[in-house]
Amino acid sequence: MAADDETPRPAPPRTRVVLGEAATRRLPADRAHADLAEQTSVGEALVKGLVRAQLALALRLALVVVTGLGALPLLFAVAPRVGEVKVLGVNLPWMLLGVLAFPFLVGVGWAYVRWAERNEQDFIAVIRRPEQ
Repeated sequence: MAADDETPRPAPPRTRVVLGEAATRRLPADRAHADLAEQTSVGEALVKGLVRAQLALALRLALVVVTGLGALPLLFAVAPRVGEVKVLGVNLPWMLLGVLAFPFLVGVGWAYVRWAERNEQDFIAVIRRPEQ
């Protein structure tokens, strides 16, 4: 092949390198995030605190459910006259345990979700808090 036979080829399209821009957009290193990611003792303590708070909330609300629903049969055993009361043609024990227990459980479940999310938001606030 002779040098005269070669025709100049068009240059490939230019590509933009954006790696430098991505590095400048990075947030500054946060010690709490690093502690969580690296699973250090501080990060472990933070997570254990969240788990402990969620467990305490679950146990408190379980106690409310056991007390609220468990006291009803005890009440009817101790005071049989209360069990004979009729509401809308239905005995009071059936009304309380068969009908009104479900809205009570839904309310406790709603409260648990709301307070558990608040615990998580408090945890996130601790993580995002600038170190002082």
